Amino acid sequence: MIDKLETLKARFEEVGQLLLQPDAMTDMKHYSKLNKEYKDLEKIVIVYDEYVNVTENIESSKELLKTEKDEEFREMAKMEINELAERKEEIEEELKVMLIPKDPDDSKDVIVEIRAGAGGDEAAIFAGDLYRMYDRYIENKGWKKDLININEASSGGFKEITFGVSGEDVYGALKFESGVHRVQRVPVTESQGRVHTSAASVAVLPEVEDIDVNLDMKDVRKDTYRSSGAGGQHVNKTESAVRLTHLPTGIVVECQDGRSQHKNFDKALSVLRSRMYDIELKKQEAEQAGKRKSLVGSADRSDKIRTYNYPQGRVTDHRIGYSQHNLPTVMDGEIGEFVERLRMAEASEKMTQDSMV
Repeated sequence: MIDKLETLKARFEEVGQLLLQPDAMTDMKHYSKLNKEYKDLEKIVIVYDEYVNVTENIESSKELLKTEKDEEFREMAKMEINELAERKEEIEEELKVMLIPKDPDDSKDVIVEIRAGAGGDEAAIFAGDLYRMYDRYIENKGWKKDLININEASSGGFKEITFGVSGEDVYGALKFESGVHRVQRVPVTESQGRVHTSAASVAVLPEVEDIDVNLDMKDVRKDTYRSSGAGGQHVNKTESAVRLTHLPTGIVVECQDGRSQHKNFDKALSVLRSRMYDIELKKQEAEQAGKRKSLVGSADRSDKIRTYNYPQGRVTDHRIGYSQHNLPTVMDGEIGEFVERLRMAEASEKMTQDSMV
């Protein structure tokens, strides 16, 4: 492990020098790639430097014990060695996790699709609640959100809503949200106070570029229509909404949020590429029959992943068996603890699989 860390530190210093070169910014795509690599390596190097410092302090304290006669100083040195040894073990575990190869898609931006499922009006309202939860989380993370398509429900909430999210390592955090989210509560439409169970599905797709997907535009049919969603009278007077149909797969994508047909087309095309890329990812996972399917990293969209129980104020993630009894806070966007625990569970699975190879 130490050899690998030393190699990464050397590469970190090399990239730092490359970024300082006078012509570094002549190719902005290459510069951005180097800058991303520098930031990723910096996180590991900071922890590794602490590890080296702790190790050196342990050795210094041990040397002190060999020569020091004063019993009080000896006791202090022993206490310091014990504390440093504990910290060293913690750092070692942290470094092991950091050295696990990252999913190459983790750094990508995403497209999120939320759809109301079983439960009628209540499911649509719950889909709206999930959207607001993610909206707050995205805002707290300092990421950028871009609405793509909205299909509002008559009783409130959404039958379907699609939006893009851009920022640092967005897919790495939000990918765990894919699946069926279930809610248990008394709907506002319920007159007898009975608890109902409804559901909404969430799909988080990594946003991809032309080079990531083999998409032949001859296979794509474009239709335009007048927007029926939010946006005022202007959007209803012009055929700015766009519907794209990928003929070989039957995938249909709509975008009506923007007032420009051109912008709506670009957004819809981005969603189409992401959906096709997602299909390819699922095929690759299916082909890896010899490997155990990841519990948290590749959940099928039909899998129930989380339950929001309002009467008990509890949120439970079924993949890791973890619950929080602060539902209002979670619905206000505080889902970071779930994300971190799912990340750790995924890392633990990868470490276990690597040890079995």
